[in-house]
Amino acid sequence: MAADEHAVTSGRMAHGRAVWLMVLVTLMWATAGVVTRQLEHARSFEVTFWRASFTVLSLLVILPTWRGRAVFATIRQGDRSLWVSGVCWSVMFTAYMVALTLTSVANVLVTMALAPLFTALAARLFIGHRLATRTWIAILVAGIGIGWMYGSEFSSAGGQLLGTLVALCVPLAAAGNWTVTQHAHAAGHDVDMVPAVLIGAALCALATLPLAWPFQVNAHDLGLLAFLGLVQLAIPCVFSVMCARVLKAPELSLLALLEVIFGIALAWLGAGEEPALRVLAGGTVVIAALVGNERLGLSRRSGKSV
Repeated sequence: MAADEHAVTSGRMAHGRAVWLMVLVTLMWATAGVVTRQLEHARSFEVTFWRASFTVLSLLVILPTWRGRAVFATIRQGDRSLWVSGVCWSVMFTAYMVALTLTSVANVLVTMALAPLFTALAARLFIGHRLATRTWIAILVAGIGIGWMYGSEFSSAGGQLLGTLVALCVPLAAAGNWTVTQHAHAAGHDVDMVPAVLIGAALCALATLPLAWPFQVNAHDLGLLAFLGLVQLAIPCVFSVMCARVLKAPELSLLALLEVIFGIALAWLGAGEEPALRVLAGGTVVIAALVGNERLGLSRRSGKSV
């Protein structure tokens, strides 16, 4: 992995390789839905517990190999910001997997795609960052798209409303995480994101253990959950940190949207979970708002007229 990190952070080709690595990251993230649909016995909090546990085990091997054993000193010596970030990661991990057991993959992924806009609002409210007009427009358009997707659910007592509300915790926690890390950066105390992910996974496993008991998992499910912990979460989280050192924030935001497309496609092809027309329509509006906002941001940063 050290060779990959060197390749991603050096030379002109590094940017192109970082882009493709980020595409691979989104594809790995997107496997969560289709893999979850293959589980036979594990459900809800048990799924969350085992995924988080395997993530912890994976990172306990990956981190000292990649960073050296000194990385654990970073955790022991970390300030409050590191642990608050870990709590935010824990909320994201828990809400994501629980939501997948309550509603469709498409609902979860499109709801999660709101993270950049929630982050922008959090930056305005808590850090005082001014929002560009394009971002306010994107927030309005995305809100219309979400209303289109979920209007029928809010007007009915049943449906998949609970899963949608749980999924909404993911972008909210992501916005809180970004706000904490930015505040720490401004104070001269940068948060090391990979140890924060390890803390988040450990907290997630501890919090969901009582709710997951008694275990119903079988050997088949355990193999799939190990895949989720290692391949779907631990490895792509490390790779995404590498990419973040090379790619600009708007580039990362745009590329991360591929998870929505990949995730819906994989669930459709691999689990027969065809997304509802309203989800596709509303999701298209949300994605278009995000893409337009980030592309304008990239153009402005590169000095082009917008």
